[in-house]
Amino acid sequence: MLRSATEYYLLVLLGIFTIPYLIWRFCKTDGYAPLVVVQIIAGVALGPGVFGYLFPNAYTSIFSPDVITMMAGVATWAVVLFVSTAGLEIDTHISKSEFKETVSTALFALFTPLIISLPIGHLLSRGDRWMGENASEWQFVLSIGMAMSVTALPILVLLLDKMNILKSDMGIRALRYASFDDIAIWTVFAIILLDWGRVTRQVAFFIFYVAAFVLIRKLFVKLKQEDRFPAFLIWIIVCALGADWSGLHYLVGGFLAGLAIDEKLIGHEVAANFRKYVLLLVMPVFFLNTGLKTDWEINNPTIIIIAIGLFAIQAFGKILGIKFASIFNKWDGRDAITIGWLLQTKALIEIIFCTIMLDKGIITGQMFTALLFMAIISTTVTTPIVSRRLATAAIQKHFI
Repeated sequence: MLRSATEYYLLVLLGIFTIPYLIWRFCKTDGYAPLVVVQIIAGVALGPGVFGYLFPNAYTSIFSPDVITMMAGVATWAVVLFVSTAGLEIDTHISKSEFKETVSTALFALFTPLIISLPIGHLLSRGDRWMGENASEWQFVLSIGMAMSVTALPILVLLLDKMNILKSDMGIRALRYASFDDIAIWTVFAIILLDWGRVTRQVAFFIFYVAAFVLIRKLFVKLKQEDRFPAFLIWIIVCALGADWSGLHYLVGGFLAGLAIDEKLIGHEVAANFRKYVLLLVMPVFFLNTGLKTDWEINNPTIIIIAIGLFAIQAFGKILGIKFASIFNKWDGRDAITIGWLLQTKALIEIIFCTIMLDKGIITGQMFTALLFMAIISTTVTTPIVSRRLATAAIQKHFI
């Protein structure tokens, strides 16, 4: 019989690390859901919507306030580290010939689904079921639009690698577009989070960040290779603390910390291993902590219906945006659809955005849950659809 909060906490860790791994390994889900997606689904299943609904007494006993507090601390550190990898992986070094095509495509990919989703956000804001109590209508509507537009760059890297197209022309292009999308999305999101009561602090933080952006790179060049990664961790904490102090969110600071560092200064292999082990060692705790925030009941299909509807709208918007970009930049329209599907990959960055919106009271727990399910659906369908399109294209090319 377990007695202490520590024992329950370790039991929770055993579940969230073991169950997804066994499902992933023995059910061979890589073709549609990599381990990280299975971990997200397991985190939701262990939350109040499934486990709590089916076994309420066990759920209450296991997830006591002390256990939740311990989980929250680890989850905070985990997600700060992860968003820093998202910033670290963004490569803004492109040739002049690629600049117009990259930026225009990224903007089409961002704003087309955003604009299409604005009426949906406005409709959802009419009731108190979806819009948070601290949100202005414009904040809620724009936040939903951004959630519909986001692409998860680190997960896109994983999926491209799994499909063996990471170093291909299409893979490189998709990463370029997603990189510039991420910069634009975080910029707009910072505007959404502006707290006019703390505007002086926010201005001070951005002045500090711009100055540090230049200085930190010069400092890293002078540091020995073995000192750069510890210095990077310190820099992450400083940025996260500064962003939270200013009234933004510590995750905005984590992303900006990674964005300021050129990946080659740390080393591509070190950066890749950093992302890999953050996902493996601590992010499952964040997924479970996320699952505990969901607000739904397994016998109520409303949330699932909303999630499927949002997925269909954002998928149409993203693909349409890339089609517009292909016309504007005069490249093959067949590639446009494939790249459009690649940019559906939402998963972790979507969940992180939704977590910020929930923490700030911009969305409710039910809206959070619907967007979480949309992210799972969107990421899960990406690999099989793109793999089929690539296989079809290869067959057609063979017979031409």
